Amino acid sequence: MIVCGDDALAVRLAEELHDVYRERVTLVMPPATTVGEPVGGARPRVSALIGRMSAAINRPSPAPAADDTTGGGIRVPIGEMTAAEPTDEVLRRAGVSHATALALVYDDDETNLRGALAARRLNPHLRLVVRHYNRRLGQHLAQLLDQAASVALPEVDPRELDASTTVLSDADTAAPALAATAVAGTRKVVSADGLLLRAVERNPPASGEIADPGLCTLALLSATVNDPAGEEGSDNSGGEGPQLLPDDREVGQATGRGTVVLETVTHAGPPLPPRRLARRVAPLAEIFSRRLRLSLLGIALAVLALALTLWRTTGGDALNAAYLTLLDIFSIGDPAVDEPVARQSIQLVSGLVGLALLPILIAAALQALGAFRGTANLPRPPRGLSGHVVLLGLGKVGTRVLAQLREMDIPVVCVEEDPEARGIPLARRLGVPVVLGDVTQEDVLESAKIHRARALLALTSVDATNLEAALHARTVKPELRVALRLYDDDFATVVYRTLKAAHPEALTRSRSVSTLAAPAFASAMMGRQILGAIPVERKVLLFAALEVGDFPHLRGRTVAEASRPGAWRVLALDLTAPGEREPDLAAVRASGEGASGGLLWDVHPGYVLRGRDRVVVAATRRGLAELLGRGTGGAGGRR
Repeated sequence: MIVCGDDALAVRLAEELHDVYRERVTLVMPPATTVGEPVGGARPRVSALIGRMSAAINRPSPAPAADDTTGGGIRVPIGEMTAAEPTDEVLRRAGVSHATALALVYDDDETNLRGALAARRLNPHLRLVVRHYNRRLGQHLAQLLDQAASVALPEVDPRELDASTTVLSDADTAAPALAATAVAGTRKVVSADGLLLRAVERNPPASGEIADPGLCTLALLSATVNDPAGEEGSDNSGGEGPQLLPDDREVGQATGRGTVVLETVTHAGPPLPPRRLARRVAPLAEIFSRRLRLSLLGIALAVLALALTLWRTTGGDALNAAYLTLLDIFSIGDPAVDEPVARQSIQLVSGLVGLALLPILIAAALQALGAFRGTANLPRPPRGLSGHVVLLGLGKVGTRVLAQLREMDIPVVCVEEDPEARGIPLARRLGVPVVLGDVTQEDVLESAKIHRARALLALTSVDATNLEAALHARTVKPELRVALRLYDDDFATVVYRTLKAAHPEALTRSRSVSTLAAPAFASAMMGRQILGAIPVERKVLLFAALEVGDFPHLRGRTVAEASRPGAWRVLALDLTAPGEREPDLAAVRASGEGASGGLLWDVHPGYVLRGRDRVVVAATRRGLAELLGRGTGGAGGRR
């Protein structure tokens, strides 16, 4: 595996490939002294971070895990392998001609594009993973590079060619984890067919209780983990380790051991207010406020009383009396000079009522104009909103997280200082309330109703701003769930520990986008069939989408027979017709096209798997290697 990049994502990706998948990795990065300056001062320098991470990577590799099938470690290129850009010569020296996969994760899209074109020309068999923010251009780039591989290898069936090209955005890949943090408080998630799946650790059931198995039981823990502050995972240094993918008999016989179960991430809070967060026109309550309605009602009652009084005193027609009253109110009637005193008195009172009506009509016009303008631009947080997520920052990461939260029907209130920010058009289109202002100002967060919110996602590009907003939110609501986007991992660790110590009962998360995005990039380098990985104590479970016809261990067997306890387990069956399936199961609904089928999680154990079926399996490293037909020396070989 070759990883080329110039920021923390490249280092995180190399670590993920080594620590999780036990791959041999070559990391190509610019010298620490030549790493680009922060763009517009919004991003801190990364040279010190890269230096620390390079030192950590160069340390001796730990002993292989029990389920490890490959060896090797990360080799950080020094001297001639240090390069600013992935030119042809640099890629040749990195060994692109015999590599399995190449990741280009530079912060500049143009650099990644040039490197991908050069790599495809040097090795048509190469699996490419390219970091690119522009979705549309990225799709065209993937099609172009895949077509180039097919043209360069005309003798190979395109369906059997493993030279796939995957274009990813770090903002897209980090969004599910950030959204899951706001909803469930964890980033141990896997995306499949538009669903977010999370691994949940549960204590052993008490006597007489029946444990909820969720979608399935993934593991039996070596020790019960009970951390209300949200410590992710357990650190078991001795004794019996976790038992991965046990069968139903082993789960039933296990006593006194916690379990890890698979669940879907869903929103358990209040539903979206009807036609409030997604309205297209201004409601009547916004055009005519309660005070305005009461004022108009008072004027109407006064007009009615004057008309009745005039009718009773003059003895004429009722309609004529009402007509004369309206003329007097609008000051367009003739003066009652020769009329009785009662008529003259009523006319004077009607004139006073008309004077009172004039400011009310002006107020109604101005309020209606403001309501329509607010609907055409950005809606305000509705009255009585609670249980929502306050999202700070509508940059490229905040925009993706906003879309993810709205797909899950979670009420959101956004806070953004720049009215021309990237996510403002999306918020306007979705009808999401937006508060424009500096998030460090107390009244801004109060306008977002932070005191009634369920969670706070601080996703601006400035660490100090995110921290300040989180600290203020803690003072307003100490039990608030908070997730911060912090660039430097050391700083994020200090912030997490400090907030956890200050508020032990509240859930706090400090997230780095590079750390959240690295697993998705690593999964793409392993092949599109890998959906993700979830750690279980010191071991890792891999989730993959497999075509049954390509695997003899699955084809022609029942679901019960195809699953092997401790190695792999069939979790779900894809009901989508073969001709309508997307290559990447994790992106079926993310592309916005949807699917006619879906995943069936409760598959009957007696169902016989056919060659045209596609299934989702959970597997250990060793189990997945056996399914994929990889030997012990296949770390750098082809799949």
